[in-house]
Amino acid sequence: MPTLDWIGKKAVLNHHYEVPFHLLKEAPGLSVEESGNGNLLVEGDNLLALKALLPYYAGKVKCIYIDPPYNTGNEGWIYNDNVNSPEIRKWLGKVVGGEMEDLSRHDKWLCMMYPRLSLLREMLRDDGAIFISIDDVELHNLYYIMSDIFGQNNYLFATIWQHSVQPKGYSGKMSIHHNYIESVYKLPIFLDKPA
Repeated sequence: MPTLDWIGKKAVLNHHYEVPFHLLKEAPGLSVEESGNGNLLVEGDNLLALKALLPYYAGKVKCIYIDPPYNTGNEGWIYNDNVNSPEIRKWLGKVVGGEMEDLSRHDKWLCMMYPRLSLLREMLRDDGAIFISIDDVELHNLYYIMSDIFGQNNYLFATIWQHSVQPKGYSGKMSIHHNYIESVYKLPIFLDKPA
């Protein structure tokens, strides 16, 4: 099976094991209903939040849908889509170390995604599936890290969806008005941890 390598990969392959557990603390002033109703709103860094949710949901989630940064380089959105925010740079400097200065934006994206996807894998039931929205910028990288984490034989399909209508006068040209949803099914045969 082909594998994907990038600067910082060795530092993040098992990083999800090193992320400390955090306890979830209830904020009664933000609650709409009584506690214990099964609904949660978790605010915080998603890597820490996933690790905090793991004791409650490990092996119990049937379906996961995520919409990570597409890494388009656009920093003017509601969130930084360049995987270059101060928080990510600080985290990369701590986890990847001196190599961080040599990372391309694609290396940064892969370093950010790998431990998060590894934790999400641990939350899935044996018959669970994960669906991930992405565009052309990181589609190929996402496929390879998903194959690495979930096993190549567990790949289901990529769904292509039209996110906007082509403007008038665009006929006869290639369409760029679409994104993808990658999906992987978790099967028991691939429950071993990646090396």
